Amino acid sequence: MKKGVSGDWFSGELGQHVIEQELAWFDANCADVFGFNAMQVGLCQLDYLRANRMPQRFCAAPHRGAVRCYPELLPIAGQSMDLLVLAHALEYSPNPHQLLREVDRVLRPEGHLLLAGFNPASLWGLRRMLSPPEAGYPWNGKFLHLSRLKDWLSLLGFELQAGRMICYSPPLKQVRWLRQFRFLEAAGDRWWALGGGVYLLHLIKRRHGMRLIAPKWDKTWLTRPVLTQPTPRVTTWE
Repeated sequence: MKKGVSGDWFSGELGQHVIEQELAWFDANCADVFGFNAMQVGLCQLDYLRANRMPQRFCAAPHRGAVRCYPELLPIAGQSMDLLVLAHALEYSPNPHQLLREVDRVLRPEGHLLLAGFNPASLWGLRRMLSPPEAGYPWNGKFLHLSRLKDWLSLLGFELQAGRMICYSPPLKQVRWLRQFRFLEAAGDRWWALGGGVYLLHLIKRRHGMRLIAPKWDKTWLTRPVLTQPTPRVTTWE
């Protein structure tokens, strides 16, 4: 993905249609997540952490942000993040498995993960299939199926807390056409629950602790003699 391409798309009419709904959901889900360190991975030109109140909030991306790095190789200490946001980073990762492993490494136990991704099983996914490779953002990304992504996260020990689909309207550039299909946003949740163009997930990293339960030993054996006392035996011969 070339530098600035995603920013140009999100500044357009269709991009604004997406980002307004995404930021409203992220504001509601990260406002009450407490801790010390929060990190956003990808799309640093957009502040997905604006509603959060942690003292340390920063963004990591290859070309811009407070931390410039590849998302698959985060220069962050293990188990140091209380909140992590993946802002459409998986679609453009050459190795999404490794990116999720890095997320699992840097996120502390009981830490929160908020994730946004484009849904291939939607009108947006159909648009991507019909678009040429040079179509640009976001159609040149690799959309991940929600069921597969849930399986990956479950294997890493993440538990789904909340989720939502948005952008049921067709991906049309003109605002007047988007307004014509605005009724689909309300009807989509009821009639086509998994057909939204973007899925939003709120997960928590679970680590079940191990507690050793000692047996209830009978300590009276310590006071018992180890060897039995010999008893005299008298044999009578006739």
